[in-house]
Amino acid sequence: MPSSNRAASNDCITVDFNGQPMNARAGESLAEFIDRLGKDPNQLATAVNAEFVPRDMRKTLLLQQGDAIMTFEPITGG
Repeated sequence: MPSSNRAASNDCITVDFNGQPMNARAGESLAEFIDRLGKDPNQLATAVNAEFVPRDMRKTLLLQQGDAIMTFEPITGG
């Protein structure tokens, strides 16, 4: 029987978020994941699997099992 690359919307996957394993929903976008964590998307830079992801691309980037997500917050002060 052929396997499908698409998982059911209620299935969970495991991703690495800033070095920690976390669950994400199968089919969840990077934007949805960040929002669900309560992070301000305008205050973060993001990378998935060591590739920079611009803010305007986060809605279209669907997370996959094992993805490594890194976020970076700006450092302020002087």
